[in-house]
Amino acid sequence: LWEQAHYNACCEPKKYDPTFKGPIYNRGCTDIVCCILFIICILGYVAVGILAWSQGDPRKVIYPTDSRGQFCGQAGTPLETKPLLFYFNIMKCASPMVLLEFQCPTTQMCVEKCPDKFMTLLKAYTNKEDFKYYKNFCKEGLEGADCSCYVPITRRCFPALGQKKGGEITVGNNSKFDDGEGNIRDAKDLVAGVKNATVVIEARQVAMKIFEDYTQSWYWILIGLVIAMLISLLFIVLLRFLAGIMVWVMIVMVILVIGYGIFHCSMEYVSLKSEAGSNVTLKDLGFQTDFSVYLHIRQTWLAFIIILAIVEVVIILLLIFLRNRILIAIALIKEASRAIGYVMSALFYPLFTFALLSIVIAYWAVTAVFLSTSNQPIYKVFNETACDHSRKICEPAVSPAFPLAHAECPDSKCLFAFYGGETVYHKYLIGLQFYNVFLFFWCANFVTALGQMTLAGAFASYYWALVKPDDMPAFPIFSSLGRSLRYHTGSLAFGSLILSIIQIIRVLLEYIDHKLQGTQNKCTKFLLCCLKCCFWCLEKFIKFINRNAYIMVAIYGKNFCTSAKDAFFLLMRNMIRVAVLDKVTDFLLFLGKLLIVGLVGIFAFFFFSGRVKAFENTAPNLHYYWVPILTVVVGSYLIAHGFFSVYAMCVDTLFLCFLEDLERNDGSAERPYLMSDRLLKVLNKKNKPEPAE
Repeated sequence: LWEQAHYNACCEPKKYDPTFKGPIYNRGCTDIVCCILFIICILGYVAVGILAWSQGDPRKVIYPTDSRGQFCGQAGTPLETKPLLFYFNIMKCASPMVLLEFQCPTTQMCVEKCPDKFMTLLKAYTNKEDFKYYKNFCKEGLEGADCSCYVPITRRCFPALGQKKGGEITVGNNSKFDDGEGNIRDAKDLVAGVKNATVVIEARQVAMKIFEDYTQSWYWILIGLVIAMLISLLFIVLLRFLAGIMVWVMIVMVILVIGYGIFHCSMEYVSLKSEAGSNVTLKDLGFQTDFSVYLHIRQTWLAFIIILAIVEVVIILLLIFLRNRILIAIALIKEASRAIGYVMSALFYPLFTFALLSIVIAYWAVTAVFLSTSNQPIYKVFNETACDHSRKICEPAVSPAFPLAHAECPDSKCLFAFYGGETVYHKYLIGLQFYNVFLFFWCANFVTALGQMTLAGAFASYYWALVKPDDMPAFPIFSSLGRSLRYHTGSLAFGSLILSIIQIIRVLLEYIDHKLQGTQNKCTKFLLCCLKCCFWCLEKFIKFINRNAYIMVAIYGKNFCTSAKDAFFLLMRNMIRVAVLDKVTDFLLFLGKLLIVGLVGIFAFFFFSGRVKAFENTAPNLHYYWVPILTVVVGSYLIAHGFFSVYAMCVDTLFLCFLEDLERNDGSAERPYLMSDRLLKVLNKKNKPEPAE
């Protein structure tokens, strides 16, 4: 009995229903419980955002903070004219505690400009002008500090360390300095302090340079993205009228573009043969923030040649083995072109999806920033000598702030340590951040699912229409969008919830893997690797099931689980057609995206790198020219993916409808196939003529 039931569910085709004419209009709400849960979670998400916005302060990210927790350079405050942070004694930053708490055990104060001369308190006392200059870098009470030559780096003053030919470290052109306590110190003693104080400085420097590059090149990036959009739109329009020719042109162009990439990389590899230092290996070079350094290494271009050659060979082999199936795929693309011709508004639907995703991403990012900056300033006791009160919390507003600590440890100071808090809100701050990330995944997947179901409903109405376009809705996209939101918000939330849970587990696995990078336990590494691989495969499988489930929901109006089961068994009954026809079509559409990205990427490379003389005076001067190139390439892929995703969804919907058509109908006069004559010819099917009276 169990085997018979399994056969009926998996292998028995559906019975003919003469009343079925496409997407059902008289339908009811599905997965109501999940719909209510989604609405409650969205309301909670809004509450978290309001709470974060009321507690957070993004200034903590923008401005440096002095020892009193005040922001240097903040407009409208007494420190508005003092945008730079000066470390009272940079040598105190050599303490290992700096790496744990990101705070030097020395007074930090906001200054108008960094010191530009070498000076100590003893030296300043001997000259009235020097003493007047020295007071600019002293806090109230006039405590001694080492005042060397400093340079501003990301709004912080650091010693301007130099190096002589022999490798000797200097400060103020001197290899030694007086620390103000009668001791002559080597300049190299400052290095440890500077290194610890700049744990995050290098990353911030790179970020600032990237930001400056964007300010210099944003309009050129915008032009590149507009070009990518126009090329994508041109491809879609040409596919509408010349699908067969465009597919073959697309295949040949992809092969030529990759071939040119191999040729260009080979020329660069040969030209660097006589260059000094070009034979350095990537391992010896290590990580460099300036990516242009890698382009002067022969091994980089050799890696590019190998990667492009492998891609070229794989594509050519796939085309050779799939040459017969490509003809069937072209027929399916032609049918999709016909469908899009009747539903032209579908080409612009990705803009609506993009707008919704932008809102979701912006809300998540702003909420994350406000949550991460909603802590309160925490002050701790810092001292040079051993003290039982060291690193205990103190309050600088109270006078004296820490009488017991000051009595037992005279050198103690109450300094700003970090941002934190002891309230209930601060205790559960990590939980709120996790909730923010999870709802971001859920909302983003919901928006994507809404787009898939909307397009599926529109294209299904085209396929099942006996007389096109008379039997189709006047506005297929709007009709399908209305049905999806009115009846199937719960199904969309259910499918996107399952996918979000898997994605958040993958994020946690990546976090655990990052934390355990220093461990040498091979068993743990192997287990993590297996888990990451399994959940990656599971995510791909769930995306495949969800996509086809949304198509079935759009057509029949059933709940998510029933639709997923029906779609899965329908595909299993036609496994060979799925593997051969649908995936070959996806491969051809991927080649189209690859071609657009390749064309725009090559143009961006020659423009921003200044390799073409015609663009030398036009291209902006940048720190890293790979920043706009990478932005244009990624943006071009997203734009191309947005346009081609309409084609991909159309092909998947028509393919599932075509499988339903084969099972529902037999080509007789009573049960004719509804697919086009072109598809009938490719599949060696035909409708039998009506018998003569």
